Amino acid sequence: MTDQTIVGALLLGILEGLTEFIPVSSTGHILLAGHFLGFKSTGKAFEVLIQLGAILAILSVYAGRLWQMLIDLPRDRATQRFVLGILLAFLPAMVIGVFAYKIIKTVFFETPLLICVMLILGGFVLLWVDRWATKPRYTDITKFPMSMYFTIGLIQCLSMIPGTSRSGSTIVGGLLLGADKRSAAEFSFFLAMPTMTGAFAYDLYKNYDVLSAADVKIIAIGFIAAFIAALIVVRWLLGYVSKHGYSLFGWWRLIVGGVGLAALLMWG
Repeated sequence: MTDQTIVGALLLGILEGLTEFIPVSSTGHILLAGHFLGFKSTGKAFEVLIQLGAILAILSVYAGRLWQMLIDLPRDRATQRFVLGILLAFLPAMVIGVFAYKIIKTVFFETPLLICVMLILGGFVLLWVDRWATKPRYTDITKFPMSMYFTIGLIQCLSMIPGTSRSGSTIVGGLLLGADKRSAAEFSFFLAMPTMTGAFAYDLYKNYDVLSAADVKIIAIGFIAAFIAALIVVRWLLGYVSKHGYSLFGWWRLIVGGVGLAALLMWG
């Protein structure tokens, strides 16, 4: 494990935490940065497993609310309904993620050009939806229709193509279906909990027998950096999008995708 590898893991961990919960595709950013930095990980496991840091960040921010939900779950029908809605939204990604795992890791993760194209396309979509979604029908994530939970979950599956963005697809889905900008982002947080935990657990299951001690140390560095960076972003994001919307992230996607595309065309 070289100093260069340690620095690369630290930088990519920070990048993961900063981008996981904003609609710009954390996986796309990490894969592109890793490509240009020459960072290699066993089975592309690093890029998925460091998401545990971001998962723990969101769990720590919502710990009080989650604990109250756990207490209320046996007897409160509204809480039961919301938990069922989250599970419905998670179901499509769970099924498709298992069956499409190989193509995701061996094709999509290995195609930087595809990532840049999806960043750019997603940027245009985000800019359009941010302007279009001006008359929301839903402001409380616990009161979305059950069909809306499931549909957002279906749309989330687009994020299995890196560059699309898990948070971006769920936020866009929420906005298109009538959520306001804050609740679209907040539901994305809650859906991230089972989705990212499931992705982490399945990727660890698929790769644990090929990971070395050096791999584990690198993943641990990325995990800690991702946790700290994600903690900052989660506490900031809801207030920002409530006031300013998502156009900043749409323009960011266009810039990163465009610069990455130009770099690939020039240097490969």
